[in-house]
Amino acid sequence: MLAKLLKQTDFKDYDDFSRNFQVMRPDNFNFAFDCIDALAASSPDRTAMVWYSDDGREAVYSFAMMSALSDAAARFFASFGIGRGDPVMLILRRRAQFWIAILGLMKLGAVSIPATHLLTADDVAYRNNAASVAAILCTEEDSIVGTVDAAMDRSPTVRLRVKLGGPRPGWQSFDAGLDEFAQGPPPARLTENGDMMLLYFTSGTTGMPKMVAHNFIYPLGHISTARYWHRLHPDSLHLTLADTGWAKAAWGKIYGQWLCGAAIFAYDHSFFDVHRFLLAISRHRVTSLCAPPTVFRILANSDLSKYDLGALEHVSSAGEPLSEELFSRFRDMTGLSIHEAYGQTETTPLIMNTQYAKPRPGSLGRPNPNYRLAFLDDDGNEVPPGGEGEICVRSKPGEMGMFMGYYRDEGLTAHAWRGGVYHTGDVAWQDSDGYIWFIGRVDDIIKSAGYRIGPFEIESVLLKHPAVLECAVTGVPDSLRGQAIKASVVLREGYEPSDGLKGELRRHVRAMTSAYKTPRQIEFVDDLPKTVSGKIQRAGRRPSPPAADR
Repeated sequence: MLAKLLKQTDFKDYDDFSRNFQVMRPDNFNFAFDCIDALAASSPDRTAMVWYSDDGREAVYSFAMMSALSDAAARFFASFGIGRGDPVMLILRRRAQFWIAILGLMKLGAVSIPATHLLTADDVAYRNNAASVAAILCTEEDSIVGTVDAAMDRSPTVRLRVKLGGPRPGWQSFDAGLDEFAQGPPPARLTENGDMMLLYFTSGTTGMPKMVAHNFIYPLGHISTARYWHRLHPDSLHLTLADTGWAKAAWGKIYGQWLCGAAIFAYDHSFFDVHRFLLAISRHRVTSLCAPPTVFRILANSDLSKYDLGALEHVSSAGEPLSEELFSRFRDMTGLSIHEAYGQTETTPLIMNTQYAKPRPGSLGRPNPNYRLAFLDDDGNEVPPGGEGEICVRSKPGEMGMFMGYYRDEGLTAHAWRGGVYHTGDVAWQDSDGYIWFIGRVDDIIKSAGYRIGPFEIESVLLKHPAVLECAVTGVPDSLRGQAIKASVVLREGYEPSDGLKGELRRHVRAMTSAYKTPRQIEFVDDLPKTVSGKIQRAGRRPSPPAADR
């Protein structure tokens, strides 16, 4: 399949990759028809997905099965009037029905809105009204069904509720619907490349969530994700450890992976248990793993010798910066280098470590040739190598891999795409070899005594100290310096807070980086605020501004 979509599939080195990587965009691409149905026709018995639950249940789906089941899903939704442009919320955790439903909705031209099961009734009601949701499909748990029900009196656009499992008053059964509509005419092809296919609500740290819209060519932007970052091939079994409610699922659980002809390992678990997780990937011979740094940190603190990980060929990470200490420690334990990538809900990976450039511990990697990156200063000028600048993309809304804009918010879209470039809001610097090093969010940058200081560099140094489990570095008001550096630290078991340990941590930072980056304040805390997706919220450690400044 890739041979039909890429002008060149293999490259001599990064320069060759950067110059010659090009996706040939079809005039009218629909992933469900042009990937899944095409693979079902050419390789019907090839494994598309291995679904495994931590209670021991499992199922294997071929591409022929995925094609047939998604047809049934399309006919089921169409029977209730769901069609082109209709927004449908999917709260399906890691159930196999997520893949069946999202493919069926693609065939209809409906808009899928993946959502996390952690939403409250207020969250569901907000999303229903913000996006004019027409239908909701969720898992069978009473807690999730009850949450949806509690939002209905504030959700006038919702005309269909569907759940997994058996019947319930006011609800349709998705499983019964798949059986009922197993036979019938194939769905008609109605979509165009510029139609909205996917809508994500971002989990921002301030304000109400934004709605990030992607079109039908967005999946093609993930060819580079799967082939050159995850390094997948037709014999791969890939696991991205993300709930389907997050955009990371689009990166690692469907589009690029199936475009490469690889199989997806869907590990369905209620909570992360490292022993069960390692048994699952060992038993099923998972070849490629993508997980956030938090998971690799847990693995690095586990006895991996108890498990057979011999099938594992490649590991990768995204979602938050990967520290040099964790990179080196995991490589020493397993012989596998963690290949980091950087991107946003609005994009596919913009920067990544591929096979064409040896990973440098602590670096995000080099630019994805799918994009034209620029590093701009506060005045919109490009900074030279070694200079700090905001990561920006020279593109237009809706180009391959880029989002269409913030749905129903033209002002926010215009602000993000000002000056002819997309502004990520993240600051980094690029070395003379083209490797990119993360500094922090524009809002996280600490300006102290004339210095611009990125919190991640200090956090990376602190994490190398044996006493530090987690940390967050922020700026706090200082009458002399403008801002002073503060570190909030969670200690490992066996260490106790003390003034002596604070001094030791300061000396540790001073010995490993510039003296002006040494935290003037250190606070020991029991835990750090995190988003619902598990990312540390530095904003949660910053002091609130005075009332007059809010």
